[in-house]
Amino acid sequence: MTLVEWARLVSAELDLPEESDKADVDRILDLARDAAHSVARPAAPLTAYLMGIAVGRGADPAEAAAALSRLALAQADGGGEG
Repeated sequence: MTLVEWARLVSAELDLPEESDKADVDRILDLARDAAHSVARPAAPLTAYLMGIAVGRGADPAEAAAALSRLALAQADGGGEG
């Protein structure tokens, strides 16, 4: 099973109206990578979850992922406060 197939299966189970495509999966994986490598491994699922909440409340997925990746990468560069 591919990750796109898994995302679609999960979406159907949760009664989510939209189907995920490869771009959606890649966006989440890139964000998770940035959070895991720049902050801490457990930051990956937490960040993806929080992004999901934001998108569910109307945030643009691409913009939210980009902003959170920038935030995570800034942590690795020592630019973060947390």
